[in-house]
Amino acid sequence: MSLRSIGRALLSVSDKTGLLEFAQQLSRLGIALISTGGTRQLLAAAGLAVRDVSDVTGFAEMLDGRVKTLHPRIHGGILAIRDRADHQATLRQHGIEPIDLVVCNLYPFQATLAKPGSSHEEIIETIDVGGPSLVRAAAKNYRDVAVVTAPHQYAAVAQELEAHHGALTLETRQRLAAAAFALTAAYDQAIAAYLARRSGGAAEPFPDQLELAFHKKQALRYGENPHQTAAFYVEPGLRRACVATAEVLHGKELSFNNILDLDSALNLVRDLPAPAAVVVKHNNPCGAAVGTTLAAAFERAYDGDPISAFGGILAFNGCVDEATAVKLTEPNRFFECLIAPDYSARALEIITTRPTWKKSVRLLRTGALDHGPAAALDYRRVEGGLLVQTTDTLGDELAQATTVTRRAPTDAERRDLALAWIVAKHVKSNAIVLAKDGMVVGVGAGQMSRIDATHLAARKAGDRAAGSVLASDAFFPFRDNVDLAAQCGVTAIIQPGGSVRDQESIDACNASNLAMLFTGRRHFRH
Repeated sequence: MSLRSIGRALLSVSDKTGLLEFAQQLSRLGIALISTGGTRQLLAAAGLAVRDVSDVTGFAEMLDGRVKTLHPRIHGGILAIRDRADHQATLRQHGIEPIDLVVCNLYPFQATLAKPGSSHEEIIETIDVGGPSLVRAAAKNYRDVAVVTAPHQYAAVAQELEAHHGALTLETRQRLAAAAFALTAAYDQAIAAYLARRSGGAAEPFPDQLELAFHKKQALRYGENPHQTAAFYVEPGLRRACVATAEVLHGKELSFNNILDLDSALNLVRDLPAPAAVVVKHNNPCGAAVGTTLAAAFERAYDGDPISAFGGILAFNGCVDEATAVKLTEPNRFFECLIAPDYSARALEIITTRPTWKKSVRLLRTGALDHGPAAALDYRRVEGGLLVQTTDTLGDELAQATTVTRRAPTDAERRDLALAWIVAKHVKSNAIVLAKDGMVVGVGAGQMSRIDATHLAARKAGDRAAGSVLASDAFFPFRDNVDLAAQCGVTAIIQPGGSVRDQESIDACNASNLAMLFTGRRHFRH
């Protein structure tokens, strides 16, 4: 078990949640307390006997608190190996008393970074120097010293101290040390990423050593399947309106699959002009539409594929109002989750009180949506490694698309082509999207051949394919897609182009009087 008694503890925390109660438990066990600044004032005000760190070092805090614990009398007391006679002799020679427990959490760099309106100077001042030094010193010497770095650790540590009469086991000290190094690693990574962005570090997006740090937001009931365990981690310092920062207003705990689908739905609706609505099922959009009102956009998105929409994920890019709430809660309609920038009070009341809905639907509020990619890099895990790429974004391809057929698209066709193209970017490859009058009427997703995707989209659209337009996420390797589209009544096509058989597709369009645009940019989504 290898117990180590705790005789002296140094407490220096930014987040003081639960600290007073923990310190009182330490004091009752006869553990001497040393502390700094505001932490010491909190403990002293509660009547605890606590020694100021400046009394230990012989130096007052200086440089507006930037220097207070960086001193041999502190770090010598932490780093000395208890079983080394020479280390103990050095402590006696310099009058240094050992410190057996360090309680320290760090300045709120990530929270300041995430706070809207934080200046660069404010962010820099929340870079902790002394705290990480204390934490790393104690964690390095875990065989003799314990380090507590988060309020949620207090209860278990106090319980073990009580059980062992003021001592902690080696297993606990080692576990606490691992958590401490994870904390400082994530902290340093967040600082490095921030400064890299400030200094134009995006010019070198793929460093030789890639360090990633995410904080656990919540444990999940299970993963994609019930036999898989799962958790949701978020990146530090996140300001962007997204699933990771959204506020859950109502409903059961989100599942692994809910979060994946919510992310897909929100990313698509963010790309669309407002007001717009998107329905996602199994990580693919089955409905998407724009409208003059959010309620109209919802109706059109839902009508794109009502069968698939049931139990799906619904996203909006505007505030959900009463009219929209009434529409989406009509009989025989149900969605697992809704995500939107906001909800009116009346809309919330309707959605959360309707039978079936009030027990099961999850509501998320993101706040105002910003546009553009969330980050410069996208990460995909493969066994034994990580694939990293720049994020796929919509460029100016819609504005710069080239008409390659004799007939150019009409203005109405261009509007629908723009919608279909945006939606196709968010559909699993091979992807074909049919759109008509501002709504998606057919989607062919995740097919091994493009002609199968076209068949599927046409089948979904049915009679609505007549007069629709078609978007393909990549070029046509054969003219069969064009011929099938023409048979179904499609009038215009948008695709990247770039196939050695492009002319065959162009000729097929001309033969059926279809307009076709080449964008010069593809949007595979594997």
